[in-house]
Order: sequence, then C-alpha cells, then structure tokens
Amino acid sequence: MTASRETLLAALDHHVDPLLGQGLVSAGVVKSVQPGSRPLVEIELGFPAAGIRDRFCQAVAQTLRQACGVEAEVKLSWQIQSQALRRNLQPLPEIKNIIAVASGKGGVGKSTVAANLALALRLEGARVGLLDADIYGPSQPRMLGVEGERPTSPDGRRMHPIEAQGLQVMSIGFLIDDDQPMIWRGPMATQALNQLIGETAWQALDYLVIDLPPGTGDIQLTLSQKIPLSGAVIVTTPQDIALLDARKGLQMFRKVEVPVLGIVENMAIYCCPNCGHSEHIFGAGGGEKLARDYDTELLGALPLSAKIRAQADGGRPTVIAEPDSAEAQSYRAIARTAAARLAHGAAQTAFPSIEIA
Repeated sequence: MTASRETLLAALDHHVDPLLGQGLVSAGVVKSVQPGSRPLVEIELGFPAAGIRDRFCQAVAQTLRQACGVEAEVKLSWQIQSQALRRNLQPLPEIKNIIAVASGKGGVGKSTVAANLALALRLEGARVGLLDADIYGPSQPRMLGVEGERPTSPDGRRMHPIEAQGLQVMSIGFLIDDDQPMIWRGPMATQALNQLIGETAWQALDYLVIDLPPGTGDIQLTLSQKIPLSGAVIVTTPQDIALLDARKGLQMFRKVEVPVLGIVENMAIYCCPNCGHSEHIFGAGGGEKLARDYDTELLGALPLSAKIRAQADGGRPTVIAEPDSAEAQSYRAIARTAAARLAHGAAQTAFPSIEIA
C-alpha cells in the first residue's frame, strides 16, 4: 500500500504533539515528505529534543500507520534559531537566545534550577552557557565543581568562559576569593554584570541561561531593559510568601516585554526516604494557581530533596549526577517545554505539567 504526499501531510497535521500544541504541518516542523510504500518523513524542531527522539518518531509513525496504512520511516532533528527580540535591541555576538531564571525572593532553589536547566538543555542537544548574575552571592562555581578556577584572556579585553560539565560558564565568583564580600552599590553591580555578559568570549551558544539574583532591583531591571532576553523562567515554592514575590518578578518581565516561558514550582513535595510518607511542607498548588492567574504555564513541579541539595553542593547537579533519575528526567522535561515555548509559542493548554511524587 502506498500513500500520496497529500495524504501523508494531512495525517501529519492531525498529529498534535503536546510540546507543539498543534499539528506538525501547522507548526511548520515538517522538513520533507517522500511518499511511497515506505514513506520517509523528516521533522525539524526549533528546540533540542534528544531525550524524546525515539518516542517522538514512534508516535508519528504510529499516526501514519493508523491514518494511511503505511510503515513510515520518521527522522527527527532540530535547528535552533534566534527568537524575535524587542525593538532597539540587537542579539549579542555568538548567542542565539538568552533565558533568565528568576525568583522574587531568595531561598527557593533558583540557582539549583538554573544549573540543572542549563545542563538539561545541553543533554537535549544544544550548545549552552550559564552566567551567574548574582553579583553579591555567586554560587554556580561551587554547584558546577569549578571553584578556584580563573578565566584567561586572549587579548586583555575579553575573558574565556570556564568549561564545566559541558557548559560555558562565567561568574563573578571566578574573579574574587570565596570569602570576599561584594560591597557594591547598585550601579557598580550592574556595570559588573554588563561586563560579565559583554566581555566574555562566548562561543556559538544556542542558549545562555542567566541565573539572576532574587528580587526586582537594579540588576534585574538593567538586565531586562538592556540585554536582549528571549524569555524568562520564574522559580517559586508553593508557599504564599514566595508566591507574592514571584508575582512581582513575573510582572516585571511583562512590563519590559520579556516573554515569561513559565513557572517552575520547587520544593513542591517532600517524600520521606525511610517510610515513604509524602507531605506538602510549603503548601500545595501554588505554582499552578500562579500560572493560571497570569495566563502562563506551570513547566513542572520538583520535590524538596536532600539528594538534590547534596548533589549541587558537591559540584555535580542532579542532571549529571543521576541522569536516569526521576528528578533528572523532570529537569529535562522542563527544559524541553521551556525551549519549545520559546521556539514555537505553542498553545498554553497543550503543555504537560511535570511533577514528581
């Protein structure tokens, strides 16, 4: 049995992947279709998806089998492009997309999420950098196991980023001693941040993930207004106090026309490793309500886990330390969903919510 090109395209447009929120043809991801008794279909996404390559291809092949009665060969690839920026802002050299990871208040695990998000994007198949923008409390050098490293400069003007776990990393922590306090006023801190971004010799990045300091002060506002951000991810816990501040962070990005890609609810649930009892220590459903109230996505919910904390403190975040664990797979799902929304702007109701019990 054979299927015509038109029949195959019609079937492909009826295949709605949850990361795209629409048919494959409507989403513009069908690269080529070769009809015949064993058709060849090539799909090219705008975001990295190594973790779901086989599952994605099998699902599309199943759709074609049922709709057209053919055994199709499906190939999946991706091509990451720079997304549209606000007026009067130009993309930075060697960086296609910049994603800010922010929180309204401290203590919600934002830096841990940022490190695992960057690593997850790399494992999904992207070239990724991580900028530690917390001038007053840099933590990424420790989380990525490169404390004590010092960047080199090829010309006395620009610095090479530090290579860590396959990421290109820059932090003020590489330039100061561990116990040296940054007693700087806002203008000095924002100038330092601009230098870290603009004077680092980034190399062909698909994504630069920026770990912002908590709050909505000078650093956050300067970054949002002057740096060509592609999107932002808001990290919160389910606790009411954290959600109040997360709302402010979300509204700040919207006021400066930076797309909010979604919400990550951290420390959503605690599961006792000894007895298995689960408890919502900081409350339940806060991230979902925040996403619903502000018409955005709950990208995922992550547990309160001593293991995640220990792995970050030890310089090997969860995505690297235990890549097959449920926690690591959730970080990767969150990364794919955020990148898919950035690339394709999929329908809001179509995104899966990732939660570990």
